[in-house]
This record gives sequence, structure tokens and C-alpha cells, in this order.
Amino acid sequence: MAEEFEFDLVFALPRKDLDQDAILDALFEVGCDDAVVGLGAPGLVGLAFTRRGENAEEVIASAMKAALSALPEGTRLREVKPDLVSQGDVAARLQVSRQALQKRELPPPSIGGLYRASEMFLILDAQPGKVKDALQNARPWFASAPAAQRINARLSLDA
Repeated sequence: MAEEFEFDLVFALPRKDLDQDAILDALFEVGCDDAVVGLGAPGLVGLAFTRRGENAEEVIASAMKAALSALPEGTRLREVKPDLVSQGDVAARLQVSRQALQKRELPPPSIGGLYRASEMFLILDAQPGKVKDALQNARPWFASAPAAQRINARLSLDA
């Protein structure tokens, strides 16, 4: 059965002076018309997707392949999100206050106070209350986290 996945792809562009309209058109042409595209940081492009599929890693890989085919030669994938997240990221996704999240048991932080999104869902789901109720709306985001973590680990090994 197909599941919904929410994820972001962040690409480093080979140059900072590229034509943004041409990038948007090329992404549209290869089927990334469902992405919210961010071009606010020079030299980077972010694409936020919500897609359905059987397997998060396959869904993400398909979006990566399509985006890379549209982006200029020399573009490289920098990061797949959600992977390492702050309490603020999780609170915003759950639409609860950070304080509501801080009252809960959380997994140990991984790096610099950031948490693995892949560990958050099960721990928060096991605790009653407002945060657990909010998890259902964020399920597609958390469902993408293990695949994002695996892809990012491979990216760091290739760097």
C-alpha cells in the first residue's frame, strides 16, 4: 500500500549566478512540478516534496534523479531532510510549543543538540498527550526520516 512521504532535497549548484527562472522551468519539465522550490540562498536550491510510494528511499531517489537531470551539470546533493532536527523543527512540524516537547522524554541528542528525526517518532508516540495526538499529522515527515538518514550517511562517505 502506498504511503505518503514528506522530505526536502538540498542541492549545491555549481555557480551562484544561474538563471532562477530557467531552473524553475527545467524542474517543472522533469516532473518536479509538485515541489516547493526555494532559491533564497545563493548557490543552493531546496525542493520540498510530498509524494506517495511504497518505500521512502525509492520515492526520495526518484525525486533526486529527476531534479538532478534538470539542474545544471556539476550540481550535487548536499542533504536530504528530515534527518538531524532541532526541538524547534519537531515542535513546528507537530504544531506544538517547544515547551510542550521539552516536557516529554526525548531520545539523546546526536550532534550539537540536534536529534535524529528517525528516533523521535517512536519515542513520542509511546507517550500520551497533545504531542502524541499531533504526531499523526506529521507521520509523512517522520516516515521519510530513516531513508533521509541512510542517504545522508552515503553522501558523507562519498564526500
